[in-house]
Amino acid sequence: MAVLVETSLGTFVLDLYCEEKPRTCLNFIKLCKMKHFNFCLFHSVQKNLVAQTGDPSGTGRGGWSFYRHLYGEQAKYFDAETKPKISHSRKGLISMVDNGSGQHGSQFFITLAADLNYLDAMHTVFGYIAEGTDFVERINEVYCDKDNRPFRNVRIHHTLVLHDPFDTPKKIHYPDSPPSISASTLDTRLEEDEELDDTDGLSPTQIEKLRAEQEVRTHTQLLTLIGDLPDADAKPPNNVLFVCKLNPVTTSEDLEIIFSRFGDIKSCEVIRDKRTGASLQYAFIEFEKEANCEDAYFKMDKVVIDDRRIHVDFSQSVAREWQSYRKDKIAHVQYESPLESKESSNTKQSHLPRSSKQTSRKSHPSHPHGHQYKKKKSSPVRRCSPSVLGEEYDVVISEESDSSSSLPLNSQKKSKGVHPGEFSGGFV
Repeated sequence: MAVLVETSLGTFVLDLYCEEKPRTCLNFIKLCKMKHFNFCLFHSVQKNLVAQTGDPSGTGRGGWSFYRHLYGEQAKYFDAETKPKISHSRKGLISMVDNGSGQHGSQFFITLAADLNYLDAMHTVFGYIAEGTDFVERINEVYCDKDNRPFRNVRIHHTLVLHDPFDTPKKIHYPDSPPSISASTLDTRLEEDEELDDTDGLSPTQIEKLRAEQEVRTHTQLLTLIGDLPDADAKPPNNVLFVCKLNPVTTSEDLEIIFSRFGDIKSCEVIRDKRTGASLQYAFIEFEKEANCEDAYFKMDKVVIDDRRIHVDFSQSVAREWQSYRKDKIAHVQYESPLESKESSNTKQSHLPRSSKQTSRKSHPSHPHGHQYKKKKSSPVRRCSPSVLGEEYDVVISEESDSSSSLPLNSQKKSKGVHPGEFSGGFV
């Protein structure tokens, strides 16, 4: 009373409860002999719940019982055997799918978890996986879409009845060989023997180049995720040169004079230590045109300047892109916040008692002679270190609301007067 099932994820052997569920087991064994399950899809795999198959159409709405071959269309389904009750208590059990009317056809499922007792009321357990139980773990890990359909098809290739305790009806003839798979049985999903390889027909050089591009793309996306790049498509500018190995005495003006013979220069800066002001012996030179930048690159590398042989290369820095990204972000915040801050300040002032808006001089309790105590008025403006290179910030402290907002110096002037507007559907 055993059936061997070969699938795309491995082979397993079923032991059937032929004495407890004779009609259900007869239906299953005879369908196996008629090759009914060959090429059937596991059309629904619900992780840690069930894996459903047995429908030749692969839609979950088809299938029929063995009794249809005996009695015609009226026997497409047969009544479920409710007694004795066998519970869905463990993994690897085989159970018939109810059609919603207390009847079964050919669809069945394999339990992928224990303690699914709430399925006992509708579905009939008729066997279990005796060998090859690792199949349960493998099918439980397949990737599925939102409809619980595996992205890569999982199929039953073949079923082999090892022992059949039931007699064969006279009018039934079993096929000698399994049916061939038809085009209608296939779909656009990946089959188990298909490889996800995009290198077919490419030469080894082309494959190596493709792999290198994929690796660069992966690293770029990773740097974007961890915050080292503002955007995956961010690239260093093509008109900026990186000059290193400079003499500490070489200044920005010296470099600008030397490199200006190749074309107009937008900026030239020798990078210096913020604390000491000493040269860090490298610089960035930005040209107006890319052609001038390329000309300087080819002609100025290894040139001696101030007794030092310099090295010239194209800049790989994206600091300017980061700076532009941060400025745009700050500008967006400045555009959104002024009106809200003004409304918030007005609201706070309107709820204060009139006397609290007025300031008066009172005698300080610590002065017995009644001398008036005048609190020293602090400056409403403090300097704070800028978060964006090249900008200075003021913190403006409101005396009424004790709130502060930080804006760039040049943005504060411009911002004045601005008013910006139970299975839940796996069974059929």
